[in-house]
Amino acid sequence: MERLIKTLPAILKASGAPDEVAEAACISAWKHAVGEGLSSHAVPVELQNSTLVVAVADNIWKRQLEQMRGQLLYRLNSVLGQALVKSIELRVDPVRIETARAKPSGASKEKLNYEVPTELLSAAAAIEDVDLRRAFLGAATSCVKRLEES
Repeated sequence: MERLIKTLPAILKASGAPDEVAEAACISAWKHAVGEGLSSHAVPVELQNSTLVVAVADNIWKRQLEQMRGQLLYRLNSVLGQALVKSIELRVDPVRIETARAKPSGASKEKLNYEVPTELLSAAAAIEDVDLRRAFLGAATSCVKRLEES
C-alpha cells in the first residue's frame, strides 16, 4: 500500500484523473493522510465535485474533524500531489463506521479495489467508456489477486 501511495501523484498526472481514478486515489490516500487512529473514526465514502464525503461515528467526531478540516485537506492533497479535493463534507453515519471497523483489513472489498497496480490504472485511464473501464479494473484486479495467491 505504501508503494501505491507514493505513486499516486504520478498516476493522477498520467491518467488525467478521470472521476473513478480520482475517487480511488482520494479514498486510498485518506488513511495515509490522516493516520491510523483517525481513519478508524472517519471513513471516506466518495468524491463528488471535488468534495470528499467522509462518514463519522457521531456529532462529537464531526465537530472535532470540522476544526481540523483545513489541516486534513492540506495533508490529503499533499499525498495526492495536487489540489484534487477542494472540501470535505462530514456526515454522521455510525453504521458505515461499524461496517468499516468489522471488516478484516486484508479482506476489505474497498481495499482490494484500490490496491490496483500502477500499470493497470494507467491502462484503465485510457478507456473512455466508464462501464468498460470499471469492468476492466474489476477483471484485471481479480486476475492479479488470483496470480498472487497461487
